[in-house]
Amino acid sequence: MKQKRILLPTIDDAKMFVAAATQCDFDIDVYYNRVVIDAKSILGVLSLDLRNVLTVQYDGENEAFEAFLEKMAVKRTAA
Repeated sequence: MKQKRILLPTIDDAKMFVAAATQCDFDIDVYYNRVVIDAKSILGVLSLDLRNVLTVQYDGENEAFEAFLEKMAVKRTAA
């Protein structure tokens, strides 16, 4: 399983995320606290509080999807 922490600050970002996830032939889940949402569900993704960091979990490979995740990834800063 691969995991990536992302931010989807706008509704357009959420739409692009779902569109990218839909192109994948493997399951993709989005986690926030105890809530698990199917990443291919626009209603599910929009129901999340998009102001917070989301965890995406998937078990497959798709270059376009992973490039999108990298673009939206939470950048860690040194403390």
